[in-house]
Amino acid sequence: MTTLRIVLCTAPATAVADKLGAADLAARLVDERLCACVNVMPGVTSWFFWQGKVDRVEEALLLIKTTAERLPALRARVQQLHPYEVPEFLELQVADGLPAYLQWAIAAVQPERS
Repeated sequence: MTTLRIVLCTAPATAVADKLGAADLAARLVDERLCACVNVMPGVTSWFFWQGKVDRVEEALLLIKTTAERLPALRARVQQLHPYEVPEFLELQVADGLPAYLQWAIAAVQPERS
């Protein structure tokens, strides 16, 4: 097992009012070094049960790569920035991968040293 984690998070494909869309959310999370990389997969149609009825919305799926150590800060920031009342935030543990990629991803979320 590695310390690398993948977080699944859906978000509106575009900004809604003054709330962030998927690309803006991804850019902010990477810029703040809460994750090494975010893949934004547009064109996701989500069907879900919410507030007593079945709903349908067009979204983008974010595949967020981070470390176990950065998960609490990432989770808190997603809750702050995300336009949904209850955002999807599912954490998956990475069993293994290309060593050079794992090293890069782990190094990318380390705080900068001055």
